[in-house]
Amino acid sequence: MNQNFASYDFTESLRLGNQWLGATAKTFWSNPVFCLNYSPLPSVLAAWGEVTERASGRLAVTPDWNINAVVSAGREYSVNIRTVQSKPFGDLIHFEVMRETPATRRVLLVAPMSGHYATLLRKTVISLLPNCDVFVTEWKNARDIPVSDGTFDVEDFTLYLAGFMRQLGADTHVIAVCQPAPLALAATALIAEDDPDAQPRSLTLIGGPVDPDIAPTEVTDFGRRIALGQLEQTVIQRVGVNHPGVGRLVYPGAVQLTTFMSMNPKTHMQAFVDQIVAVAQGRATEHDRHNRFYDEYLAVMDMTAEFYLSTVKRIFKNREIAENRFTVKGRRVDIAKITRTAVMTVEGEDDDITAPGQCIAALDLLSGLRKSQKSSHVEPGAGHYGIFSGKSWRNNIRPLVFDFIDKVSVETS
Repeated sequence: MNQNFASYDFTESLRLGNQWLGATAKTFWSNPVFCLNYSPLPSVLAAWGEVTERASGRLAVTPDWNINAVVSAGREYSVNIRTVQSKPFGDLIHFEVMRETPATRRVLLVAPMSGHYATLLRKTVISLLPNCDVFVTEWKNARDIPVSDGTFDVEDFTLYLAGFMRQLGADTHVIAVCQPAPLALAATALIAEDDPDAQPRSLTLIGGPVDPDIAPTEVTDFGRRIALGQLEQTVIQRVGVNHPGVGRLVYPGAVQLTTFMSMNPKTHMQAFVDQIVAVAQGRATEHDRHNRFYDEYLAVMDMTAEFYLSTVKRIFKNREIAENRFTVKGRRVDIAKITRTAVMTVEGEDDDITAPGQCIAALDLLSGLRKSQKSSHVEPGAGHYGIFSGKSWRNNIRPLVFDFIDKVSVETS
């Protein structure tokens, strides 16, 4: 394990160096004197500088939600983002739509803690706001959390979720996207055992690795294949001296991003080459498709080392959720205790991160529910991101989720 700060600070120095090189190239090669030259080289080099500076800078940016208004029933309403509950490692935030009559569907959207900020679900939130009262878990960048605030692993994550659910009350519909799906299931089971009447009305699990062994992918199989000691030695670092979390052991966002991009290196390389050409030719814009995607994709956050390692060990290697053996603070969490929360799973047919079968495995664990309380859907032709963002989500999956929520609300009212 990297016990000193050298690795973390070296990575940060490389990022700053690339950002500086990009800014310098853009400034130098954009000098009007080069307009006298018919060669395309100056414009290409200036474009390279602009794209490089922007990409390097995004690695250190915390994205804004940029949701100021929503259109509902043909009218535009302003949106206020308010923190409902603040905790050291994550907040519960409320997208308060200033309309006359509050939406009847209260939704808790559980964002993944998997390298990207909760703003990765921006389009999901926007699609829900016209019809729902939306709350979101907003996890914090581990590099900004002082060591004095303690550690944070999968058990703490589960307790955070249970606390947020209790805060919102039983008349809540939980939607967990990707990584938190198995832990949202565990949090619901905790509430069910402690206070059955406090169980949320419904739980929708979207593309989550409840049982990663059912249909392994390159991503989920990685967790089974690699040794924890090897992970500690290769990807865990201490936060450098320029951040509030100095000394905290983390899985750095920059390292995670390298892993993400190595899955499709040719696709990302071509995307940046195309963008450089577009900038050089004057076709690129501030909010074009490339910038909208990569501004979010490149904005990564550090995870606590204990959360990452415990996820790999307990969810992927030991399959504690899949085998209903998960424990929190020494107490077994029995998924079968869920008796009132209706559960729906959503999977994408072409999901190469969490393949079909991994999420629907949750339904077999829910022996305390009637068949009519369980539902599933596999979206044809949809990849991982498509099942919670984009056309597949908006046109096909979202209406099904609303129908599920409304049906549950009627049956339990």
